[in-house]
Amino acid sequence: MPQELLLQVSPEIAADAALLQQYLSKQIKVGVNEIQHVSILKRSIDARQKAIKINLKVVIYLQGELIQDSTITLPDYPNVTNKQEVIVVGAGPAGLFAALQLIELGLRPILVERGKDVRGRRRDLKAINRDHIVNEDSNYCFGEGGAGTYSDGKLYTRSKKRGDVTRILELLVAFGATPDILVDAHPHIGTNKLPQIIQDIREKIIECGGQVLFETRVTDIVIKNNEVQGIVTQNGDTISANKLILATGHSARDIFELLDRKKVLIEAKPFALGVRAEHPQSLIDSIQYSCDYRGEHLPPAPYSIVKQVGGRGMYSFCMCPGGVIAPCATSPGEVVTNGWSPSKRDQATANSGIVIELKLEDFKPFEKFGPLAGMEFQKSIEQKAWHLAGETQRVPAQRMVDFTQNKVSSSIPATSYVPGTTSVEMGQVFPGFLSQILREGFTEFGKSMKGYLTNEAILHAPESRTSSPVRIPRDGISLEHLQIKGLYPCGEGAGYAGGIISAAIDGEKCALKIAESLLQ
Repeated sequence: MPQELLLQVSPEIAADAALLQQYLSKQIKVGVNEIQHVSILKRSIDARQKAIKINLKVVIYLQGELIQDSTITLPDYPNVTNKQEVIVVGAGPAGLFAALQLIELGLRPILVERGKDVRGRRRDLKAINRDHIVNEDSNYCFGEGGAGTYSDGKLYTRSKKRGDVTRILELLVAFGATPDILVDAHPHIGTNKLPQIIQDIREKIIECGGQVLFETRVTDIVIKNNEVQGIVTQNGDTISANKLILATGHSARDIFELLDRKKVLIEAKPFALGVRAEHPQSLIDSIQYSCDYRGEHLPPAPYSIVKQVGGRGMYSFCMCPGGVIAPCATSPGEVVTNGWSPSKRDQATANSGIVIELKLEDFKPFEKFGPLAGMEFQKSIEQKAWHLAGETQRVPAQRMVDFTQNKVSSSIPATSYVPGTTSVEMGQVFPGFLSQILREGFTEFGKSMKGYLTNEAILHAPESRTSSPVRIPRDGISLEHLQIKGLYPCGEGAGYAGGIISAAIDGEKCALKIAESLLQ
């Protein structure tokens, strides 16, 4: 009978199948040749001690034992060409996985995306990086695959109570992702690999009879007697259906404004805001691995850090080892940062959002905007950063120690942020209370991670799109909007998810609830 073992081994052993097999033969006291196959079920790094170990969960198959087939295949999706239609607005992870689930349940999704297909987005990303031109419908946030497609494809989630994480990961593998995402503690696909997976998902939706419309921005939601009747697009076309999944992402400000104008219930939601800090990856490696040189068997080191400062949480967010900082504005006249890593995480720098929890009372200066107060607070900081950086996509930047000392940096070295930087005292970007918390927080970070607080680290501002500043309230059981029948607020933009996996899970849940309602 196959044996399952938990073990700790050196990085060298974990990286070499032959060495691992030799190690296991000694552990279970059999000859090396008696081991037919070893499957790794889980893998994580333990860097708490100077001698770094790899935690493994393995299954050992001896000669003659039947090896369990680990091949992952797609569900048997039916053709839904003539089935009842459901509109899905937004082709990010929530919308894509909602569409797949609808097909599996025998319903026909009409997937409406304001941006371009995943390949077509690339020209617009180049334009914002090189020419400082922001396309409001096609950028790092908008377009097929959503914000995660060109900002990394990190799949780690703490939201295990929200749904079946393994199902989402297995679907991604079936669509072409590396099976390693089922094994690693912090799975990651990479911006260079994710576009093909997204394209394959779209092709499956179309193959099964679903419809996918790109460059189709929703300008109105048709509502009659508090019930959804359909949508209107920017061309004046009406698409009719009485079930609508609204999965537009955390940056679709025009949708929030539309709902507010139509008196559809929405509410301000706290979010987090701060800067994106970039260090040399070699420095983070030396801090996390307690070594001068990481070596070939360890991946670039990540970090995760949380502090309570001034009664608020300050923490790392969307940490990207071996990664790049990207310009993520969605409108002209604003500067926004985010980070991503290629699949190999082989860039020379590491970056992470360092953000502070906001409270509803922080939005008081914008209370005239009602439920959009948080969004306007967010927008004001992004617009201020744009002005301070010369009204381009250059980003306000400051060396980390200089920031803690209220000193403008005399020089900013080249960073991974392609549009460029402008040396600014970061206190000009943020309200005074946020600047003070950030200064104190970085000092505390430096105490916990010796070497983290350094002028080799460059701060870029702002990191402001951590989550939606608006929640679209829905019933906890039916998932329908509290006021509008047939409207299913979904994913990050509605305030019910915080990343690729949780958004995908939420998309599936909304699709399931729609199917249940149609069977009643």
